Amino acid sequence: FSPRIIQILHHGSLMSCQIAGSYPGLTKEAFYAVNSEPPAEMGQWGYDFSDPDGPQMGTVAVRGCEVISTCEDPVVIICEHFSLGVPLPETLKDPVDLLAVVDRSKNRFGERKFLVLEMPGEGLVIRAFATKAELPESATILGQVVFVQIPWLPCMKKTKSGFMEEDELY
Repeated sequence: FSPRIIQILHHGSLMSCQIAGSYPGLTKEAFYAVNSEPPAEMGQWGYDFSDPDGPQMGTVAVRGCEVISTCEDPVVIICEHFSLGVPLPETLKDPVDLLAVVDRSKNRFGERKFLVLEMPGEGLVIRAFATKAELPESATILGQVVFVQIPWLPCMKKTKSGFMEEDELY
């Protein structure tokens, strides 16, 4: 899959993504402030030419795959792993930034799917529900998380096996 420009929300092949906010603390306005770009044609490159007069959005590269390339209106939110309940090695005491790719065109309910919601009194939240009955009636669905990238950290390194070929990091 070829690279694609996606905007990122911040407080194979690669895709470049813009940053506009981070979660928790992201607002609905910041979520909708970024624009997504259409994917590049297969075998072609996608470019991001920042607007020097407009708001400066950060970018990050995300590995391309079918899920990413078929998103109609993708943006990325940088999330702390604690806020999403993602289990990482217990040796980690500080929050780890994860990249959550959200397709804003999927602004409808999906069972057991992580949804980006605007909740009155709470602001923007990311949650999953087993059934539609669990979804608060006052919630507005802004998009669906379709992909989460977890960074590789040194504490994730394999333990020693006794075989040099297995113990080397390639």
